[in-house]
Amino acid sequence: ALSSLLLAAALPFPADAKTTDRNAPMDVEADRTDAMLGDDSDSILSGNVRITQGTLEVGAEKAVIRRKAGEISEIVLTGSPATLKQVSDTGEPMNARASQIVYTMSTDVVVLTGGVVIEQPRGNLRGETIKYDLATGRLDGGGDGSRVQMRIMPKTGGAN
Repeated sequence: ALSSLLLAAALPFPADAKTTDRNAPMDVEADRTDAMLGDDSDSILSGNVRITQGTLEVGAEKAVIRRKAGEISEIVLTGSPATLKQVSDTGEPMNARASQIVYTMSTDVVVLTGGVVIEQPRGNLRGETIKYDLATGRLDGGGDGSRVQMRIMPKTGGAN
């Protein structure tokens, strides 16, 4: 609990996603697909899965894309590792990797589990479970019995 509070209070770098990405078309590629294109269906993609949407770039061994009422509701990515790259509105790159990445569209929350590493120019975050709120940029880690590790880089260009 202390590590989660410390993380929320001390993380000095933005983690928010580029707001225009959500309005860009989503392009998906994979070696194989088992898909239903109905309004309430799952599509399973496997082998060299690549998903791009604006600045968002995702890589995985397997992706399950869930649709409800014709809209994508959730994407579950697995890999060794699954990867996620995105640029924030301020131009800061963010690279993340984990064994599993679950993106729930309705809440704009990404949950990364299994050997999670999130890297940004101002610092890195590692843990077994990290919750990333795309709308607010808040990162919430730990609480699963494992420790969270952070490296915070000094601000450049300022007075010493």
